[in-house]
Amino acid sequence: MARFVRWTALTAAAALLATGCSGGSSDDPKSDTGGTSASAPAASSGTALPSSLTSQKPDWGRCRATAGSPAPGGEWQCATVEAPLDWKKPEGRTIDLALIRAKATGDDRIGSLLFNFGGPGGSGLATLPWYSAGASELRERYDLVSWDPRGVGASEGVRCRRDREIQASEAVDLTPDTPAEETAYFRDAADFGKGCQRAGGALIAHVATTDTARDMDLMRQVLGDRKTHYFGISYGTELGGVYAHLFPKNVGRIVLDAVVDPSADAAGHAENQALGFQRALNNYLESTGRGAEAGTREVVDLLKRIDAKPLPTSSSRELTESLALTGIVRPLYNKASWPTLTSALQAARQGDGTELLALADEYNDREASGKYGTGSHSQRVISCLDDKQRPTAEDAKKLLPRFEKVSPVFGPMLGWDTAGWCHDWPVSGQYDTPEVSAPGSAPILLVGNTGDPATPYEGTRRMADELGKGVGVTLTWKGEGHSAYGKGSGCVDSTVNAYLLKGTVPKDGKVCS
Repeated sequence: MARFVRWTALTAAAALLATGCSGGSSDDPKSDTGGTSASAPAASSGTALPSSLTSQKPDWGRCRATAGSPAPGGEWQCATVEAPLDWKKPEGRTIDLALIRAKATGDDRIGSLLFNFGGPGGSGLATLPWYSAGASELRERYDLVSWDPRGVGASEGVRCRRDREIQASEAVDLTPDTPAEETAYFRDAADFGKGCQRAGGALIAHVATTDTARDMDLMRQVLGDRKTHYFGISYGTELGGVYAHLFPKNVGRIVLDAVVDPSADAAGHAENQALGFQRALNNYLESTGRGAEAGTREVVDLLKRIDAKPLPTSSSRELTESLALTGIVRPLYNKASWPTLTSALQAARQGDGTELLALADEYNDREASGKYGTGSHSQRVISCLDDKQRPTAEDAKKLLPRFEKVSPVFGPMLGWDTAGWCHDWPVSGQYDTPEVSAPGSAPILLVGNTGDPATPYEGTRRMADELGKGVGVTLTWKGEGHSAYGKGSGCVDSTVNAYLLKGTVPKDGKVCS
């Protein structure tokens, strides 16, 4: 079981970063972004960190292959940085954070540009090399830097289940219709949490978004930057908002693309996603000529048939309703993938689940060999430490009618998910909603896509409101798919580039069609 906001959404569009930079007034980047480092980041107690952490000099060297990804080219360098396991005890035990960078190619360097690709649970080490293929303009003035956040990949990554256990869990019905299915659903959720506790030990109590935000400010210090320049996508926007709240005076140029609604609690977030994915599905169905209402009925009927009798595939595995739902979600992240969805749905209607299963496997990071990635494990460990709410089965059942009205296709699964995702989790959560207010921060650019399925557009304005007056500056793209930058809008790309490269802040509310 995996929530739909996933870092893997970015792999649907490898050609992401279009070039182009608009003119306009600009500031002098060296006056507020470069130069010597600011004061050392504070621990959660408010005391300065020990110099043993802030004076670290990363030993940059060639990168090795990561799980599922070959070693990147020689232009890429990797290193580790030590961070406190517990930010309340900065002098205590440390963990290693794995970083990757490509140094700026030009002479007029601004500093480091940190990237977080979402999830939570996305690996920066695996993603940045291919993501940066079209980022030559940004790289002229920035070192492009990313990292595996704590609990992810090469940074003490948590693996909660073995591959055969993950595959066996695919038989669990994520929209239980009977008492037996409901029992199996919650037993599987509890077993997953126990596996995470066994694998992660003390770490799973220290992988919250606030912990990673503090890691970011330590990285700023270690990298020698006076200000933090950052590009966050999807969940990375929540991380960016939390960072701005904790360290408003250290904010340099921050872009948040595909913005998470910080005012939504666990149930609100699930409902937002039901709305966003149904909206994207409706747009897809309209493009096929079927119509949103009639097309939705057809999809619902297909899922009911699969729930009653899973479809055979070209392998020994069957396509269950849950896998079919995941397969439908996958192409909605990028409009260019819509024809793939058309083909997969047509095959499923004819009794062949092979194509939808392949889409689900891609989304779930499953290789043909049967090996699974662990991004969804990290995603759950992090989000269940963040989310304080623990809805019960009865709470979920009360939500189902509303969720099904919002989305007949995705509402039931997301409604049950409110109770199943963190059921019987071994560690208490930290907050109902993240705190992102950032008085005194420099302007932060928020990029929203009106057709975004995973992070509905409404979250952009809500993030601006929560950041506070004069901080959040919104840029709207009337497009489709998850995120906006690098998706073909010269207006979006030139506006973002001008902000990052020249410090040109656009007028709040600018719209790109």
